Amino acid sequence: MNRKVLKLGIPKGSLESATIELFQKAGWKITVSSRNYFPSVDDEEIYCTLVRAQEMTRYVENGVLDVGLTGLDWVLESNADVEMVIDLVYSKISTRKAKWVLAVPENSPIKTLEDCAGKSISTELVNFTRRYFAERNIPVKVDFSWGATEAKVVEGLVDAIVEVTETGSTIKAHGLKIIHTLLESNTKLIANKKSLADSWKKVKIRQIALLLRGALNADRLVGLKMNVPEENIEKVVKVLPALTSPTVSKLFNTKWFSVETVIHESVARDLIPELISEGADGIIEYPLNKVVGRNDALP
Repeated sequence: MNRKVLKLGIPKGSLESATIELFQKAGWKITVSSRNYFPSVDDEEIYCTLVRAQEMTRYVENGVLDVGLTGLDWVLESNADVEMVIDLVYSKISTRKAKWVLAVPENSPIKTLEDCAGKSISTELVNFTRRYFAERNIPVKVDFSWGATEAKVVEGLVDAIVEVTETGSTIKAHGLKIIHTLLESNTKLIANKKSLADSWKKVKIRQIALLLRGALNADRLVGLKMNVPEENIEKVVKVLPALTSPTVSKLFNTKWFSVETVIHESVARDLIPELISEGADGIIEYPLNKVVGRNDALP
């Protein structure tokens, strides 16, 4: 009997290590070998393939993959008929969304989007850029860039570029200025529509989506556990933040309580000394892999 398997695409390149780490927190250990494009995973129901983010939509759309991770920019570039399941924001890579911007030399006469009429533009995001200008009735010539895109406009090979950036610092370092943002992109979990129509695969995709969301929810959160004497419990609970409210339970045969809560990691360094001053003792701070709520489940 053939074993049921979900084919998962892992983005090769800049998102690769962060994706593998995210899956590890979600509960799947993915191991990549430098000798092939097929990582192993500790789940017999999943088969992994490394695919460039730019090509992921093609393989998900045609069913070679059931599900994969890629950027919204590449979904829009390919105009593929895939289901965008959930957003995945990787804080390990960036706290900002990647932006595709129109940039020109500092001394360029191009000041607005409309000034690009009749001009040449170089970009990796060719199809999206062409549609973007066409929808605004601005005639432009858009050519594919194989790399070193900033250099093309600096050297005068093209009039402008559409390039991806987070802070704009690299673009400014090349003596360019940003005059317009075309798109803000983030990472998506995308699925083949026929795969979602398959009852077994849909359950598996929902499982992955739920636990990935849980892993993302846990990012920058930590758990705190402590013991508090009965006479100080009100003061400690009063200063203690929590996602809902802290858990308080009485310790056996004592006048002490065990208190546990989840907080943002950034507040722990100020909160722990305050808790000690209010009477808490034996404070333990521990990392979290997942924080899962009902709202994280897909319908």
